[in-house]
Parts: sequence; C-alpha cells; structure tokens
Amino acid sequence: MKMLVVDDSRMARRILIGMLPDPLRESAEIHQGVNGEEAISLWREQQPDLIFLDLTMPVMSGFDALVAIREEDQSTPIIVVSADIQSGAVDKVMAGGANGFIDKSKLEAQLHDNLRRLGFV
Repeated sequence: MKMLVVDDSRMARRILIGMLPDPLRESAEIHQGVNGEEAISLWREQQPDLIFLDLTMPVMSGFDALVAIREEDQSTPIIVVSADIQSGAVDKVMAGGANGFIDKSKLEAQLHDNLRRLGFV
C-alpha cells in the first residue's frame, strides 16, 4: 500500500504518520510533500492508495490540489487534514471531492474513524 501525506509542516506530517495504526504504518510505503504542487506531482508519480492533504500551504493550496487530482482521478481516497474547521471550508472540500475531513485538533480520533470508514483498518 502507498500513502501520500502532504502538509507544509514537517511536524504535522510526522504526527499524522505516527498516529497511523502500527500495522498500516509499518506496511505502507509513505511519501511526503510540502505543498499542493508536490501533491499533484507525487500523486502522478506514485499512484498512492490514500492521500492525506492539508489545506493551507504555500505555492498551491490543498484545495486546489484536491480539485486538480479529482479532475483526473475520482477513485483515490483523499482525506483533508486541516486546522480550518469552519463549516464553509469543510463543505467546500467535501463538495470538491474529498472523502473525509479531519480537524487537526482531533487528529487521533478522527484519523482512526476515517481509516475504518474507508476500509483501511
């Protein structure tokens, strides 16, 4: 299994990866990016089975990356992980094709819920 974790914060990427269930983290090939442009490039190169995508990043936002990926790929699950929990932001990413939304302040509980719902654990 391949995963892509995209966040401009190295610490945020480490925390998310560290919170993945052990069997999933240990067996997955995990690629990391720091902005929306890298998300698109790594998605094309690696064809991950699951993408975790922050919204607020330099160069290209996570929302723009989500829309660009969805123009070519409707099937790869994309879970947005963001501190922007305003209902407008959540509604916008879900309408843009995200399969889930995780509030960074509730990362651990919502991460496991989303992974279960999508059948990864």
